Amino acid sequence: MKTKLMMTTLLAALVLAGCATPPPIDESRVPPTPTAFKSTATVGEARWAVVPPADAEPRGDWWLAFGDATLNDLVRRSLVGNTDLQGAAARLAQARALLRSADADRMPQVGVNAGAARGTVAGQGPAATTLYNAGVAASWEVDVSGRLSQASRAASLDAQSRESLLQSTRLIVQADVAQTYLALRFTDLERRLVRDTVSAYRETLALTQRRYQAGDVAELDLARVQTEVASTEADAISLDRRRAELVNALAVLLGEPASSFSVPEDQALSSLPAIPAGLPSAMLARRPDVAAAQRSLLAAQARVGVAQAAWFPSLSLTANGGYASPELSDVFKWSARAWSVDALLSLPIFDGGRRKAGVESATAGLDLAMSSYRQQLLQALREVEDSLSGLRTLSQQSEVQALAVQSASRATALSDSRYRNGLVSQLDLLDARRSELRNRRAALQVQAAQYQATVGLIRALGGGWDAPQA
Repeated sequence: MKTKLMMTTLLAALVLAGCATPPPIDESRVPPTPTAFKSTATVGEARWAVVPPADAEPRGDWWLAFGDATLNDLVRRSLVGNTDLQGAAARLAQARALLRSADADRMPQVGVNAGAARGTVAGQGPAATTLYNAGVAASWEVDVSGRLSQASRAASLDAQSRESLLQSTRLIVQADVAQTYLALRFTDLERRLVRDTVSAYRETLALTQRRYQAGDVAELDLARVQTEVASTEADAISLDRRRAELVNALAVLLGEPASSFSVPEDQALSSLPAIPAGLPSAMLARRPDVAAAQRSLLAAQARVGVAQAAWFPSLSLTANGGYASPELSDVFKWSARAWSVDALLSLPIFDGGRRKAGVESATAGLDLAMSSYRQQLLQALREVEDSLSGLRTLSQQSEVQALAVQSASRATALSDSRYRNGLVSQLDLLDARRSELRNRRAALQVQAAQYQATVGLIRALGGGWDAPQA
């Protein structure tokens, strides 16, 4: 009769456990993804699609497309010494350890024990006795409600999320190194341009000084040239400071002391990689931060199931076997053997609302994870669109700025020739040179922005623009 009652109770517990399933993800709250980006799609192409995560797809060494040996070396060193990468790797190791711990809870637990106890035994008088024991104990919690499997699934998804975040950190570090290095190279170019202009101003100053000493020009003309020399040289010194800051920033990215780190000045400029037309938005599935947010969402969903399982019975099986004797010398005799097998089915009746609060907390965590995932996806779409539209407009701006540089350079050459022949005033020459310098610096800044936007697009697409494999 007792066995029949126990089997009936276990069957009821298993039936009830089938109800402990986490709620489904509300896909209507996830923003749909267009098949093509707005900045690359033609009219009528903007349809919507849902794509699975593809963060495990290989990205390759995308920075090699710039063809710069120094950049290649800096990226390689950053992947070894960057402290953010080391921290992300440590967090991944923690998540994997927690997964192993969650899996261990689903396995039988076996241990040995030995002990001695002294005291009185009811019904045997006031005399104290000593009891020695040694044995083996085993236990196993039957996962009738799915609590342990849901906890293991949540831990597994957390570990996958941490792995995606490690990939995301690696991509961020690579992009930061590339952008900082390219900013350094353009700073070198701008420094050279400004210092060349200072040299040209000094030649004009020398000529003006000779003409002033000969009485051909007034002191005002001399003061104007001296002002331009000092002002332009101040800009050059400002660029020196900017270069030092960029070198120090690279040192931090590489995990090396800034005091002993240096990058030699180089006027060579790496090539700008060509971006293919018609990038599919499915490439966003490769972004590790988006994949991490998605897996965090699924982990939060599993934790709702863990909280729901608290409402259902738990079944534990335990077994003990060993020896017990009042005499230490008799502990391991066959006559002192003892064993027991127990099954415990427990179900809380009243807990003051603890289980309900646990489900509400887990459900709120699911809503928060959904909000984070939605925000991450929207942010990814924005970053790609910003980079694509930026590259398009920067290309147009570069063409117009090149015409401005050409015209300003011609105006300077004509003004210099006419000034030396006394046909124009010194103020005209200074204005022409100032305009040429301003336009040349603007052209460099537009070109630098093109390089930065290219790296930004690579980062926004998850590491390059090769479409993920189907």
